[in-house]
Amino acid sequence: MQQPLPLLVFSDLDGTLISHDSYRWDAARPALAHLRSIGAGVVLASSKTAPEIIDLRAQMGLEDWPAIVENGAGVLQAQATDTPPDTEYLRLRTALSQLPDALRGLFQGFGDLDAAGVAKITGLPTADAQNAKTRAFSEPGLWHGTDTQRTAFLRALEQHGITAREGGRFLTLSFGQTKADRMAQIIAMYRPQVTLALGDAPNDIEMLQTADHGVIIANPHRTPLPPLDTEAAGRITRTTLPGPEGWNRAVLDFVDQLTPKQGRHP
Repeated sequence: MQQPLPLLVFSDLDGTLISHDSYRWDAARPALAHLRSIGAGVVLASSKTAPEIIDLRAQMGLEDWPAIVENGAGVLQAQATDTPPDTEYLRLRTALSQLPDALRGLFQGFGDLDAAGVAKITGLPTADAQNAKTRAFSEPGLWHGTDTQRTAFLRALEQHGITAREGGRFLTLSFGQTKADRMAQIIAMYRPQVTLALGDAPNDIEMLQTADHGVIIANPHRTPLPPLDTEAAGRITRTTLPGPEGWNRAVLDFVDQLTPKQGRHP
């Protein structure tokens, strides 16, 4: 009889499991190894594309688990190495082109840039920037207008069924579905005993609140998230260390609370 999954971790990437500055995740290796040793799963949940996630998931040894891609707009199945079709992305870009020029010109999406341009605004190497441009479900970009213009832009998009989510750096457009929506689907599939979610940005809030326990990872490069509903009750906590260092400590401490007698990797 198959043993129940003891823990399923859902993790944002940029600013959470991956350093905002260096794009490295080495500091989280001890916690990732310890999760593997206890049979826990890790689902990456990011605004990144399938090609980006495929590479990162392989580097981290997490190919056995699905991943939430493009801010929840899609799911990359476990072991998958193929990029999903871009039908939905092309439909989104067509809707963008139909907006008034006065609004459309204030949003600079990845599709408006070549790989070098995406590399410049993300800090990614050019090859990785090309993967970030290979989209199937959503369009991230930079907003260059006022808050009033942004409201008008979003209202115009709503007429096409498009919604926007604010992440660590970009405003991401899609036809709906959030990280929390995809998280619920994956939980129903694996039925873990406990769930843990970690993130740092507004687009992570629903995911943090959906999990049995959430951790807000410190990110000195952005305004801290406001107090969340379940934070006062202790279901959501915050780290003092940023990025993968904070992720590593938070995960090891959480596993300690679950299995205090088993000890953990230091």
